[in-house]
Amino acid sequence: MLPTRHRMRTSAQFSATVRSGARSGRRNVVVSVRGGTGEQTRVGFVVSKAVGNAVTRNKVKRRLRELSAETVRERPRDLDVVVRALPQAAGASWQELARDYAAALDAALRRSR
Repeated sequence: MLPTRHRMRTSAQFSATVRSGARSGRRNVVVSVRGGTGEQTRVGFVVSKAVGNAVTRNKVKRRLRELSAETVRERPRDLDVVVRALPQAAGASWQELARDYAAALDAALRRSR
């Protein structure tokens, strides 16, 4: 599980990452990455009502939180990540979501260098 100290809290953190970070998208998610923050790695999630009702949105967020926990373990510092779930994420299996998250994160990290 993703520790609370590694979660983005303010809109300024989200905006800075989305606007100045590298972005990569897949069928279920779009990942924005900003490196060189000098702080602990933070991860934020954007799951709009287009994804589904509250139960569905929370299910998608829980899955994304679990996937991003691995990112935090691998890179505990100097990274901000924003994960935006697309409407297709509601019907995606765990494997599809994991594959799309990993591929989008890898591509965004390559672009951010």
